[in-house]
Amino acid sequence: MGPVNRFELDRSARSSADGKVLIAGSPLSLFRLGDGGRRIVDLIRSGSSLPVGHDALSDRLVNAGVLHPVFDPTQGPTPAEVTLIVPAFGADPERVRALITNSGCAHAVVVDDASPLPFPALDGVDVVRLDRNGGPGLARQAGLERATTPFVVFVDTDISAGPGWVSELLPCFADASMALVAPRVTAAEPAKGASALPALLARFESLRGPLDLGPERGRIRSSTRISYVPAAALVCRTEALRAVGGFDPELRLGEDVDLVWRLDRAGWRCRYEPSTVVRHDVRPTLAAWLRQRIGYGFSATDLALRHPGSVAPAQTSIWSAVSWTLPATGHPVLGLAVAGGSAAALVRKLPEMPDRTVQAMHLAGLGHLHAGRTLAEAATRSWWPVSLLAALGSRRARRALLVAAVVPGFLEWWKVRRSIDPARFLLLRLLDDGAYGLGLWKGAVARRSPAALRPRFTNLPKWLDRSRSRASAGGPAPSSATAVGGTPQ
Repeated sequence: MGPVNRFELDRSARSSADGKVLIAGSPLSLFRLGDGGRRIVDLIRSGSSLPVGHDALSDRLVNAGVLHPVFDPTQGPTPAEVTLIVPAFGADPERVRALITNSGCAHAVVVDDASPLPFPALDGVDVVRLDRNGGPGLARQAGLERATTPFVVFVDTDISAGPGWVSELLPCFADASMALVAPRVTAAEPAKGASALPALLARFESLRGPLDLGPERGRIRSSTRISYVPAAALVCRTEALRAVGGFDPELRLGEDVDLVWRLDRAGWRCRYEPSTVVRHDVRPTLAAWLRQRIGYGFSATDLALRHPGSVAPAQTSIWSAVSWTLPATGHPVLGLAVAGGSAAALVRKLPEMPDRTVQAMHLAGLGHLHAGRTLAEAATRSWWPVSLLAALGSRRARRALLVAAVVPGFLEWWKVRRSIDPARFLLLRLLDDGAYGLGLWKGAVARRSPAALRPRFTNLPKWLDRSRSRASAGGPAPSSATAVGGTPQ
């Protein structure tokens, strides 16, 4: 881990009554702690620095998403060691100049991705024009090839960032294994005088934006709570990017997700630090907004083919899936029995501790609730064409689809109810999910692969589980941990 000796526990962390068991991470894992481990966890809870010799345990807990390092702001590289790379297509030169100035970086490269009007020369800026338009991934890769500094920053031209935002993230690179750090990307306020629809889209995206991964910091890994970050704004270690080949020029969409997952699988660390915030422009028309969502869905199949199992529309325990499927098909009592049985089985799976039953019920409840939300979202987002066909032929399927469309959406709206009315929120949510699902099915047809449509179930019986011999796409669990949940928390 390097010079870090202060950490924060992830919000998911729960300890047994005797402190000998820690349950935390994403997905949830169980850690048996000895006396030394309990002392370290107590010091972390109190906000104290850790003594010498903590590295073995803290490294495992950081990799599992249980701990988050607190970096010394005086450590790490300086902006003089960083090159700013801006992929540009039809960009406003003044806006690009502001991005360069606010980054504070000593070097800047603007890659003109074959814009109709060539990007003009800027003093002190290396402007590169590509012969053909290859998309942002190809443009970023061209900029990376010209960088001579140990660190690079990628930022898109639709981003607004205040002064010093890059310097806020550089201390993370005091960890020599840190490859990539991403800030929070929130929706920009609508322009003054914007009409009602652009203002509504901006307000909705500020509440449910695909680039905004929320206020919780953490490591980035597929199939976890923070499974990706957008390349709209990234700070990276040049050596790490070159070691994995950089951005894949064949991907016009999803190239950022692919890069992060390759870095993680190669053993590099990637982090999301939402204390630093930048803003991105929201598409100004409904048609452009929907095209963006369709593009996101289309890219999922390419990612699923490169990273099997990482883009599943639903990832959950098989028992949670069964416990929700049975009520949807008219068997609520059987569903409750399966849910109760899985909770009882979890009691036996957990080690001896004073509150084992309470911990098992808590974990089982979280798992089942998460599974219900995941399956409902998959039915109305990734699988909506099939769900709609089923609803046309079955009254029970219509009721299940209506519940799946309304209940999670209403609960999501309730958290932000002061910002937007429920009718418009639910309508835009359905359009958002529908456009993504349309793109997903278009990508599956174009690539002739259902890889991004298949669910991924954990806790399968041995005779059904064909993946036991394959390594998880998100990397192996720490040797000190036992997995207790198949869903991100």
